[in-house]
Amino acid sequence: MATELEARGHDLGDALWSARILADDPGEIRAVHEAYVDAGARVVVTASYQVSREGFIAAGRTAAQADAALRTAVDVAREATDGRDALVAASVGPYGAILHDGSEYRGRYGVTRERLVDFHGERLAVIASSAPDVLAIETIPDLDEVSALVEVLADYPDTPAWLTMSCADEALTCAGQPIEDLVAIVSRTPSLRAVGVNCTAPEYVESLLTRLSAAGAPALIAYPNSGRAWSPTAGWSGSGTEVGGDLVSRWREIPGMALIGGCCGVGPDSISAVARSLAS
Repeated sequence: MATELEARGHDLGDALWSARILADDPGEIRAVHEAYVDAGARVVVTASYQVSREGFIAAGRTAAQADAALRTAVDVAREATDGRDALVAASVGPYGAILHDGSEYRGRYGVTRERLVDFHGERLAVIASSAPDVLAIETIPDLDEVSALVEVLADYPDTPAWLTMSCADEALTCAGQPIEDLVAIVSRTPSLRAVGVNCTAPEYVESLLTRLSAAGAPALIAYPNSGRAWSPTAGWSGSGTEVGGDLVSRWREIPGMALIGGCCGVGPDSISAVARSLAS
């Protein structure tokens, strides 16, 4: 989403990131969704990743405007997929995203479990009421946060969800925990239909998914970034790795593989390549 918004001339340098465009110019968000569906995407992820009452208030807006933005995110995605064979996945980003310091790639926030439960609980109440097809709980760096999210999800047993981690290497979450431990934490949450990784370097995906599969994951999902490094002050840097072709061919053979896509830096052309690879 952010990659394409920047390509369309938007400056995402403020604290709300793409959430500002969502609140102020939702037609641009819809246009980006449409570009991905036109490229062959079968799932679109809403622009709600950075939306929270706390973040909006800190940016001089209101809690009511945050809730409205969460609903708008689902609405414009639904408009973009109307009559198309594509699902709407409502993005539920990590607590670290509101800190604006790269914490979604570190974890270990230094806050209590209760704080995390409250933070995610108020957001999920609004998002779930908007009736997306699935919840995309994404870029979670820390299994402690997963545990808090599992507690919140118990209130939404009929809303299917996936949960994806951000990972530091081929075996560990960004907080340094073995990726296999994720499976045990989510095992008693039937609404979580798939687990996996997102916004993680493509070269780590195959190993991470293989470990999750061996640990008994219900189903697998991967939508890596383009492999560049993120800095909260400098943004993305480095040359990265193209998502598509040979990588997708290998990932699809992992037992339990269900969904493959892309995150930061992966534009419609790359998604088109992924779609062609899967179709073949």
